[in-house]
Amino acid sequence: MLKYDLVVIGGGPAGMAAALKAKECGVEKIIILERADTLGGILEQCIHAGFGLHYFGEELSGPEYAYRFIQLLKDTDIDVKTDTMVTDIKPNNVVIATNNTDGILEISATAIILAMGCRERPRGALDIPGSRASGIMTAGTAQKYVNIDGYMPGKKIVILGSGDIGLIMARRMTLEGAKVETVCELMPYSGGLQRNIVQCLEDMGIPLRLSCTVIKTHGIERLEGVTIANVDENRRPIPGTEQFIECDTLLLSVGLIPENELTRSAGIMLDPITNGAIVDEYRQTSRPGIFACGNVLHVHDLVDYVTNESQLAGQGAAKYILSKGKGKAAKYISVKAEGGVRYTVPQNINSATDEDVKIYFRVRDVYKNARITVSCGDKVIYSKKKPKLAPGEMENVTIKNEDIKALDKKELIVKVEVSK
Repeated sequence: MLKYDLVVIGGGPAGMAAALKAKECGVEKIIILERADTLGGILEQCIHAGFGLHYFGEELSGPEYAYRFIQLLKDTDIDVKTDTMVTDIKPNNVVIATNNTDGILEISATAIILAMGCRERPRGALDIPGSRASGIMTAGTAQKYVNIDGYMPGKKIVILGSGDIGLIMARRMTLEGAKVETVCELMPYSGGLQRNIVQCLEDMGIPLRLSCTVIKTHGIERLEGVTIANVDENRRPIPGTEQFIECDTLLLSVGLIPENELTRSAGIMLDPITNGAIVDEYRQTSRPGIFACGNVLHVHDLVDYVTNESQLAGQGAAKYILSKGKGKAAKYISVKAEGGVRYTVPQNINSATDEDVKIYFRVRDVYKNARITVSCGDKVIYSKKKPKLAPGEMENVTIKNEDIKALDKKELIVKVEVSK
């Protein structure tokens, strides 16, 4: 059995940042296990610019952002095994993995960081009537075809869902010569960043239809068109609003699902809203010595935020390892989402923490002239007015360490108050 201080599962931006931070904090034996052939994760196929503005202070493409961390890894003695699939996490933090070179690996770890990322929601989850014609795929699959493999998925495109990948692929397909007929969004608001709505749709002259969905696909061998319809407040198609659009390709950008099969099998508590682990301020899960970060924890809108969060997980894992897991038992303050707030990360804060804590959250709807508040009982410890809040934009608030230590109750409430 191999023995390491830290095993990082996933070699994307989250896994690399977490491993590097743990090494910086004094952890000696670290290994990254990545199931793909190369490090970098999904960034390898994201050739558009817009990465790194917050973290590096400059605009980079996805591969450039990943390359910087890959080079930093090469300057350390962190071990890396690519083309390696982790199949199980046993009790006492034993990781089971397999690859073509080593066969089955058993790795004993003092701590584990989960950084497996997320996957796209497929067509099968949507229950759209129609045959299994070619030309229907997720936006990320189309992105790989165009940016990595050099294939064009089609010439006349309809995109269902206005998540960031769908918006970016609307622009990409247009630049490659395809005609994007429309982007349909089930909700009355877009799920993507405002900058992507402007740069990828408005600047390209691509229409965005809100409260609209695809209700049927047409074609046997190859997609020939789709029928779309407006939906009511219950997201049900409105009779009489149906419209047929001729197309040969339907791209799906209908949500991302954290890759938490390993997390679940390890008996770690999951948040029903994020579908990721319930964690504390250092991203430690309900199972001591196991941490989670990045899109496996909750879906981020910016890779810069993934990096920041993963460094917290690396720092937390280092503390756990260097104390040999024998630190003081934590007394947690729970963080609850109320009102217009959909979820928070972290969900727990150690009342004895010695640092400020940044709480990330998403809202349920589009709010204008809203106020974000964080309260404990009758005491408001944070309040800030925002001109606009949207589900596609992740928000955060910072709670000062001295405010945490002064709390007299064991629950923080994060909410959005809308002026009438």
